[in-house]
Amino acid sequence: MLPFFVIVPILVAVFLYLFPNEKIARSVSLVVQFGLTGATFYLFYLSRAGEIAESVGNYSYALGIVLRVDSLSVAFMVLTAFIFLMAAIYSYSDNRSRLFWFLLFLWEASLLGVFLTADLFNVFVLSEVGTVVVSTLILYIRRKRSMYDGMIYLMVSIVAIQFYMFGLGYLYMLTGVLDIEAVTHALAEVDDAQLILPYALMMTYIGFKCALLPLFSWLPKAHGTPGAPPAVSAILSGLYIKNGIYLFLRLQDIFSGVAVTHFFLVIGVVTAVAGVIMALAQTNIKLILAYSTVAQIGLIFVGLNLGGAYNHTGSLFHVFNHAIFKTALFMGTGVIVHTYKTRDIRKIRGVYKRMPVVALSLGAAIFGIIGVPLFSGSMSKYFLMYEVSGLLFALMVLVNLGTILIFMRYTVVFFGDYNYGNHKKNPTIRHDWWQEVPIIILAVLSFGLGIFGEQFIGFMFFADTSVNLFGYLEKVGIFLVSLGVGWLIYKYWLKDTLMLAKVQKFELGFKGMVTAMGLFFAAIIFATQLV
Repeated sequence: MLPFFVIVPILVAVFLYLFPNEKIARSVSLVVQFGLTGATFYLFYLSRAGEIAESVGNYSYALGIVLRVDSLSVAFMVLTAFIFLMAAIYSYSDNRSRLFWFLLFLWEASLLGVFLTADLFNVFVLSEVGTVVVSTLILYIRRKRSMYDGMIYLMVSIVAIQFYMFGLGYLYMLTGVLDIEAVTHALAEVDDAQLILPYALMMTYIGFKCALLPLFSWLPKAHGTPGAPPAVSAILSGLYIKNGIYLFLRLQDIFSGVAVTHFFLVIGVVTAVAGVIMALAQTNIKLILAYSTVAQIGLIFVGLNLGGAYNHTGSLFHVFNHAIFKTALFMGTGVIVHTYKTRDIRKIRGVYKRMPVVALSLGAAIFGIIGVPLFSGSMSKYFLMYEVSGLLFALMVLVNLGTILIFMRYTVVFFGDYNYGNHKKNPTIRHDWWQEVPIIILAVLSFGLGIFGEQFIGFMFFADTSVNLFGYLEKVGIFLVSLGVGWLIYKYWLKDTLMLAKVQKFELGFKGMVTAMGLFFAAIIFATQLV
């Protein structure tokens, strides 16, 4: 059944593009997406008995296309299908063209294929399909800024994938195979010094995919562009960037002899701090969310490279949590922007009075991302920061303080009266439940995964974890202090300061991003020499 997780979305995409009745096509897309989500949950159930592998065409081991599902890949598949289901429900009443639904299912097929394939070359092919689809979706609403952002993303992605391809070619020269399992076994017999170059090349691409410093300038162009529909921005920030984290974990296992965890630990910290600063400097509400994603990705990388079992599990849990509450935030922000006809956070007020359901749902998502006790982010950050101490602990607390400040800025849109433009009163608006229902579902999950965090971790990641009551209460105390400090900083300094105005306009162009890739590659080479 494994090939059908890629074949079915592609066939549905073609059908939706050719079918003349758009309303019926949207209904079919929703039914199919429910079916795909159910199928991934069933596959997850089957995979609990062990790894599932299938050779397409019945070729012998490592010679043909092998699809393989283990506990890690199937977890990402479940997350992918679920987020796309939320996006399909959200977009149902949006009157998007058949091209939109064609691209949406094609995008899902490419992501599911990355999680299924056991071949490193297929990762390249599927990633390139995803790049073309994302670039087209950025250009979906053809505005001048969107055209620029889409072309920049496409060109930079083409350069980034060349690093991966050169590394892959070198790897094939060393081993003669491209199957992930076969490559891992073959590299055990290769001198570690020969692995440094392909590792640095391929990890440069992964750093780009994950938007690590200094390679994150593509992310606000893709996530915050005015041409991308809200559902696309939600998938980009909530899910697509997690594709890079999955590949990072796979490549770290393959290159275990030369993997530089301390390098990525430092990069994770710096990325998180930079993401907070950039988010605080923005006035575009979508860019605030986009840069906060950079900060959370940096935090996830810290946990993945700490070396502890709880840290690793907490990071994977935070991947899921971030996908849920950031998808909710982008979808809710899409509703707000559509209603207020502006992205300037300074001109948006009175959201709670006009859209109480959206405001309350966004509030739950915000509670999740800042780590309010009993919400999902609190649990994942507890495990992510488990037994961390000293300077690193202080830096991680500082990042969470920055996250609190970011969403203190965001929540100002909930309060006040709607008096922007020529409106004197708060006009009533029509509720679109197709858009509000997925936001509500994601908000409920932001709370539910906090209450049942241990059970979810055990079920989804097969990890045995337990919360130390005194340790959790300590984290709660730190959060409450951070909340108080954040309120004081926001009220008496950040609210009126212009110190971050220069940071707001900072972004790398095409040449700057390509140069950053070269520097990142050189930094990995240097880091491997220090091990």
